[in-house]
Amino acid sequence: MSVLPGFTDAVAEVNGQSIAYSVAGSGPPVLLLHGFPQNRGMWRRIAPGLAQTFTVIAADLRGYGQSSKPGDVASYSFREMANDQIALMRSLGHAQFHLVGHDRGARTSHRMALDHADAVSSLTLMDIAPTHLLLNDLSQQVAKAYYHWFFLAQPAPFPETFIGHDPDFYFESSLTGWGSARIEDFEAEALASYRECWRQPETITAMCNDYRAAIEVDFALDAADLGRKVACPALVLFGSDGAMARAYDVPATWADRLSNMKAKALPGGHFFPETAAEETLETLKAFLQSL
Repeated sequence: MSVLPGFTDAVAEVNGQSIAYSVAGSGPPVLLLHGFPQNRGMWRRIAPGLAQTFTVIAADLRGYGQSSKPGDVASYSFREMANDQIALMRSLGHAQFHLVGHDRGARTSHRMALDHADAVSSLTLMDIAPTHLLLNDLSQQVAKAYYHWFFLAQPAPFPETFIGHDPDFYFESSLTGWGSARIEDFEAEALASYRECWRQPETITAMCNDYRAAIEVDFALDAADLGRKVACPALVLFGSDGAMARAYDVPATWADRLSNMKAKALPGGHFFPETAAEETLETLKAFLQSL
């Protein structure tokens, strides 16, 4: 059975990695990128509705889900993750596409829009403040809510050892944190997929390396690009009850980085694409169909 209902699963050998993805639909291409600690199964309640109008590709980031998991920290920069997805879309014949990312997928998407502007027709970012801003202007409130950025970034095997004792407890505490969500709000099939992946030691290490790279690699890359704006149409969505909305005026954090931006709060916390999927789908469809 496919990770996403009605979709076809495949693996592409691109950019030196194996990138797992699911595809369905016809029409303009849309790439969906998940966040931590999930995989492309997070789009179960959204992707089928989008596929009625668009060609939808949902991919696992390197290190996550069924994609390959290189061993070094530098391999998990958002630049490298973006290069994987550009290569995937080109391998499928899509030189230009709409790009939608949540959490780590949104950070990958922002980097992709900077590095590969000609490929990105529109950019949707879900529940993030810019990486550089979050790290450079760290407040006590954000440090407490997003402690995992700094725990996961500690040298191996420190976080891996703690998480490995009970991966379900640790990662499910992430799903129910950062805003109003209960574990019952997540689809059973999606949760089963997440658990299968995050119980694997190599996936735990890869996710830690993702956060290590944000500090060790991505911060400097983003600092070098502070003066640049993404020019394509952009949509910033955020959970009205999430940690980001409590800590920031989320649209304001993107105002100097996106030239053509719309923004909207959606009900719920950080994981609103799953807990408020219908509202998310309708908002996303309206934006994409308006372009």
